[in-house]
Amino acid sequence: MTQVDTSLRPFEPGTTGWSAADLDDPQIEKLWFQGRYEIVDGVLTKMAPAFFTGGSALANLLFVCQKHTRERGVGGSFGTEADIIMDEARVVIADAVFMAPEDNRRQEQARLQAGRNDPERTRILVPPTLIIESVSPGHEQHDRRTKLRWYAEFRVPNYWILDAFEKSLACWVLDGDTYRVEASGGNADQVRPGVFPGLVISLADVWRQ
Repeated sequence: MTQVDTSLRPFEPGTTGWSAADLDDPQIEKLWFQGRYEIVDGVLTKMAPAFFTGGSALANLLFVCQKHTRERGVGGSFGTEADIIMDEARVVIADAVFMAPEDNRRQEQARLQAGRNDPERTRILVPPTLIIESVSPGHEQHDRRTKLRWYAEFRVPNYWILDAFEKSLACWVLDGDTYRVEASGGNADQVRPGVFPGLVISLADVWRQ
């Protein structure tokens, strides 16, 4: 387990040399959980602030999707604020993820290979079937460009970008090495993403508070 001397390297955004292994240090992990951070190419980065409007829309979207998957008997589960280790120099936090049964099997294999003893405290090590990001005002390009590229490199099959402030939802699907928009809409449109066959998302319900 890698130990980090915080007297030599303060836990501050903008400092370099960080890796996923540093989070094995209980002292560092405690600081990590006290804020909203990511490790981007070895740099400790502060995440954009979260607003109630975006969180409310995301909760509504997840409710619609979860209701559909349960009614159709689709296995898997949704989670929020999930740490994802893409590689040692890049640890991101996704606003929401969907882990299909096959994802969970691959996660278990990756956990064992990494020597992690506690499955409930192991960060996501494999590409989930779906990642959803809720856009924060002023930080749109992080989700629309940077994470779009990162998730494609990590081979995440489906990536949705939810913008509660612009009232839009774009569902991207991995096509080769890049994403293409599979379904999208705004305001009161209906969106039909292919990852969950038969699902119809009424966006008017997503924006409702």
